[in-house]
Amino acid sequence: MSKKLIAFFTGSGQTQTAAQKIAKLLGCDIYEIKPKKKYTTKDLDYNDQSSRSTVECKNRACRPELADKNANIANYDTILIGFPVWWYLAPNIILTFLESYDFTGKKIVIWGTSYSSKMGNTMAEIRQIVKGANIVEGTIFDIGHRKDADYQKFIKGI
Repeated sequence: MSKKLIAFFTGSGQTQTAAQKIAKLLGCDIYEIKPKKKYTTKDLDYNDQSSRSTVECKNRACRPELADKNANIANYDTILIGFPVWWYLAPNIILTFLESYDFTGKKIVIWGTSYSSKMGNTMAEIRQIVKGANIVEGTIFDIGHRKDADYQKFIKGI
């Protein structure tokens, strides 16, 4: 039996809600990926071209610092990594997280939350960063229309 971890980053709390639901359904551990400098509401304003999140997404080399590196990835076989999809991409803090651990031999399931965005180039970008892992595209949970059936379908697909 595989030992699973839900690792997630949340901006507004929506992804945390989804992560908690998935962790409960799977009966697995949960870990929040936190930036050293927390994102404010202003930082997350996608309508503002100078907001922190917009600037970071435009500069894919940007790596926001993590608050900690205590995920204990070595203890898990499968890591389900969730995040809000920003401009069809994973937030840069996810890239920082992926570069901070050794995922060799692990199964990584990528999932996201969004009102309307798809994964875009996210999977290709993650596959360039993470080597030696089986990376699987999970799903995007529509923030406005999440249903229990969506979670059940996702869990069965793992």
